[in-house]
Amino acid sequence: MIRVTCAIIRNEENEILVVQRGEKTDHPFKWEFPGGKINDGENEEECIIREIREELSMDIVICSRLENVDYDYGKKQILLVPFVCDTLDALPVLSEHLAFKWLPPYRLREADFSEADIIVANNYLKIQPLNEGVSVHPRITDNNMANDEELKSMVIDMMGMKNAEWVATSAIENPAIFRKLLEYSYSDDKKLAFHASWILTKVCDKYPEIIDPFLPEIVEKLGKIDNESAQRSFLRIISLSEIKEISSRHHGLLADHCFAALKSGFSAIAIKAYSMEILYKMAIIYPELANELSATIIMLQEDGSAGIVARGRIILKRLAEISANKNFRNRNQ
Repeated sequence: MIRVTCAIIRNEENEILVVQRGEKTDHPFKWEFPGGKINDGENEEECIIREIREELSMDIVICSRLENVDYDYGKKQILLVPFVCDTLDALPVLSEHLAFKWLPPYRLREADFSEADIIVANNYLKIQPLNEGVSVHPRITDNNMANDEELKSMVIDMMGMKNAEWVATSAIENPAIFRKLLEYSYSDDKKLAFHASWILTKVCDKYPEIIDPFLPEIVEKLGKIDNESAQRSFLRIISLSEIKEISSRHHGLLADHCFAALKSGFSAIAIKAYSMEILYKMAIIYPELANELSATIIMLQEDGSAGIVARGRIILKRLAEISANKNFRNRNQ
């Protein structure tokens, strides 16, 4: 029996991600919940997080687990372990599948799933009404603020988007909570750092200016963060921030970090994508960076993923506009 995991991944609109298998797979052109085989020495949770990063370049938070599905396809028998997960990533980068789409739960029964995935979809829809209500939590305030260990446990055990939004709202209202989340994001505890930085992205999506006083600190920490998920969250936050407000020294540190990420063979696709966006913003401030960024993107396009190639084309078009405006100004001086 083959042990396999899959993820029912929900976005902020409560839509579900489904992906289409390729022509030369066991179930050609069928739709499925993404996932993959469990490696030796790997538990189910580690497997699904790894598989989603490798297949889709997405970060997920595991919220719950559904009943296992034991299915015999004749040629093979699988034990499918389904997880319900949340994500902030709207656009997966496909490396193995032909296509993806986000479906509202009521449309899952319309998808042309393989047999085991049909069972998973039906099992999820059975519990869906239980997930529709929003849990009501009291805000974390100065009066009821948990102590450090309690807050850490709360962040580590965070179960999905609703909990993240609750903590994020508390952080917006309480600077002490915000500061703690920032501190946890630098932690060597990878799960704590990932969850804390993920909550911070929720905060900054609603109030991007809240991070501005902390940008110099974050830029200086970037090179010391040995946690891909936390680094990815910070780069996402920086890409949405007003980086022109930080000092030229911090601009230099940020440019060096982003160029290194683009040129590294080990950086995740999302990290490269956010680095490109940040460097484009910096090229607006420092037009002399445009040529180096263009050359780096062209180099990436030679053997980069489809997602990086597509993102690179967009940035190259914007960079060409910067160069055109610069030449126009030079001619008219």
